[in-house]
Amino acid sequence: MQNNYDTLNTWLSFSQIYNGINDKLEQALQERFNMSLKEFYVLYFISQSGEKKLRLQQLQDLVGLSQSAISRLVARLEAKNCGALERAVCEADRRGIYTSITEYGEDKLERALQTYNEELQQELQTGKLNILDDIMKKLQ
Repeated sequence: MQNNYDTLNTWLSFSQIYNGINDKLEQALQERFNMSLKEFYVLYFISQSGEKKLRLQQLQDLVGLSQSAISRLVARLEAKNCGALERAVCEADRRGIYTSITEYGEDKLERALQTYNEELQQELQTGKLNILDDIMKKLQ
């Protein structure tokens, strides 16, 4: 029976580290760029796509949000006071809606990416990499 608890405790330790790092990343992005972690991921995924645009359904799957939540998030990033994204109707299928990253959005992403990488590096250097290594060894 102890093995079942070991596996659960290992998973919970991993989840705690993951959630703590996510919280730190979220806080840093909010403070410096008024951007949530999910907004950051939306900009990142769009910037990495071949044509720098994605359908809302694709974003929904990549970011892990519901259809209504991704629509609200994209609308905020498309709003006049933000302007990081712009919406376009698919020419081949008028029902399809794409959103693409603007030049301003790419600039904002690049600045936020530097903060993201610095914060992640800092969190991993606080011994969390060693803890994660120990967790992975326990799972094997």
